[in-house]
Amino acid sequence: MANTKEKNILNVQPQSLEGEQAVLGSMLTNKEAVAKAMQWLSPEHFYKDAHSKIFSVMIGLFHDSEPIDTISVVDKLKKNKELKSVGGAYYITGLVEAVPTTANVESYAKIVLEKALLRQLILLSHELASKAYDDREGVDDILDSAERAIFNITQKRLKGGFVHLDPILHDSFEALDAKSTKGGIITGVPSGLVDLDNITAGFHPGELIVIAGRPSMGKTALALTIARNAAVDNKHGVGIFSLEMANQELAMRMLCSEARVNSHLVRTGHLPQKQWKNLSIHVGVLAEAPIYIDDSAAITVLEVRSKARRLMAEHDIELIIVDYLQLMQGPRNVENRQQEISVITRSLKALAKELNLPVIALSQLSRAVESRNPPIPQLSDLRESGAIEQDSDVVMFLYRKWFYDKFKQSDSDIDDFEDKTDQKAATIIVAKQRNGPTGTIKTAFIEQYARFENLARYTEDKQYPHSNQEEPPF
Repeated sequence: MANTKEKNILNVQPQSLEGEQAVLGSMLTNKEAVAKAMQWLSPEHFYKDAHSKIFSVMIGLFHDSEPIDTISVVDKLKKNKELKSVGGAYYITGLVEAVPTTANVESYAKIVLEKALLRQLILLSHELASKAYDDREGVDDILDSAERAIFNITQKRLKGGFVHLDPILHDSFEALDAKSTKGGIITGVPSGLVDLDNITAGFHPGELIVIAGRPSMGKTALALTIARNAAVDNKHGVGIFSLEMANQELAMRMLCSEARVNSHLVRTGHLPQKQWKNLSIHVGVLAEAPIYIDDSAAITVLEVRSKARRLMAEHDIELIIVDYLQLMQGPRNVENRQQEISVITRSLKALAKELNLPVIALSQLSRAVESRNPPIPQLSDLRESGAIEQDSDVVMFLYRKWFYDKFKQSDSDIDDFEDKTDQKAATIIVAKQRNGPTGTIKTAFIEQYARFENLARYTEDKQYPHSNQEEPPF
């Protein structure tokens, strides 16, 4: 008998009926307490079903701009045929007497919320234990499921408070002014490349954007340009997973780009002394930018999701960049690399939706693109998996005509070729956009700075890809 009693005590779920009564009593007594309690709680947070019903009635009255007191609540419960089930009118009036002071309603609400979250954690632990005993799911999947659930519980705990109207108006006016300056078309995270933003209207929450190209086309440079423009110019938090470069190398590359100094001269120690001052000045600019870098090599897709969730919880990031997709590792139980890439792209798309932000993933193109003349990328060139195209909301290709043309020149012609050809011309082909037009734009790629910059010209190509298109318009 003693053992049974001990077991029942251990199985009592966390709850505070006194706290729930104090919240409801405060709401019945003070109209300001209603809004404060609603900031923290919803009906499912109440342990006692009667309290959940009473709270729901109060919310309904609040939204209908009706008074909230014992008389109106009792009347509403009668109409809903729920008065008897919550303990009758006597219980409702008794809630008012259970309140020490309405001034502490937020403290009472926090107690109720904490107990509700503890109950959710207990339920989650039982579900995880069941999955672990079942042994049908892999450990990585169970860990991912657990972390996602805990992240959701954590987010429920992070509630915002009231903010004075003045800073809200200031921020709103700045946002309106920025939209007016840009013509009001940028609704997502801007790339900073005007012609690209004209097509995409920025990168939007939930989108998976793939930037693809052959080696040396400038994929990383374009990604870092976008990161810089988003973070420095627009104050959007950016998380970068750099699987190819170490964080110091990446930071130095961004610094050289920002200061517009030759990165090769920096690496070799031949940068003129007068340019070092310019470099040091721009250290402060980048240091203040909300950019966060993880340079873990051979990272798994589950690790990316885990770290992204943590980064989102600690910092208000609005864009994630992965450089690059083919260096990520998928689950071990897949049959081939194609299936592995499919899992990775689906997971990145799921991450974009879960965190409600755009994810940019860089991708290599297959050698097939170089067998064509001219070697203009097509969607079929996406390396190792058609799932990249399928799961992506936006697919962009990088193409530099000069890069290929220079190999066609003889040694005697190369100097003349260098003089006559625009080495800075780089074409971004928006080959797929789920929610917008496709098109081709021209940008300037300053190779020695690893930096993309705007050009004024823009050519729309709604019919891309063209099977008979010889080269993108310049």
